[in-house]
Amino acid sequence: MVVLKFFTERLKLRLVEMADLEAIHVLHHLAETDQYNTLGIPKDLEETNIIVDGWINDHQKKTIKNYTFAVEFEKGGFVGLVSLKLSSSKFNSAEIWYKINVDFWNQGYATEAIRAIIRFGFDRLKLHRIEAGCAVENLASIRVLEKAGMTQEGRKRQILPLVTGWMDSFEYAILDEEWKA
Repeated sequence: MVVLKFFTERLKLRLVEMADLEAIHVLHHLAETDQYNTLGIPKDLEETNIIVDGWINDHQKKTIKNYTFAVEFEKGGFVGLVSLKLSSSKFNSAEIWYKINVDFWNQGYATEAIRAIIRFGFDRLKLHRIEAGCAVENLASIRVLEKAGMTQEGRKRQILPLVTGWMDSFEYAILDEEWKA
């Protein structure tokens, strides 16, 4: 089993474990965190278990393509999730997604976790490009991505199937040379 964890000023990021199941299930059922959710809400703990088990299985492969980290306080306490999904090795890039418990919004934790994942992607995985997308109305995520150093590159029209209907997405990215500058 791969053990991978790293620390920021206030947080610890480590690969998700089955012990995180209930906290992840609660996170997926918070109305505020579901507002821009495109993945759907697991209907019960068993469905959440299948999702978490998939992430854990990804981490046990010889070549990991999806890194899903639990974000927690250094001394414990679940804050949320952040993930880095690698694309084809030809492109040497990855996409970030994240979900933070509403109790910890507007405190800089999402930005701190995203910066840590970007650092991991460029410094450890030697990626060239890291991308992220967010709904055009998700002002908090827009701020997080921009504060993390990402640049808005474009807009995809009606790409996100949300509960409220189809929504446009802003596309963000950062290059390794920008990160190192």
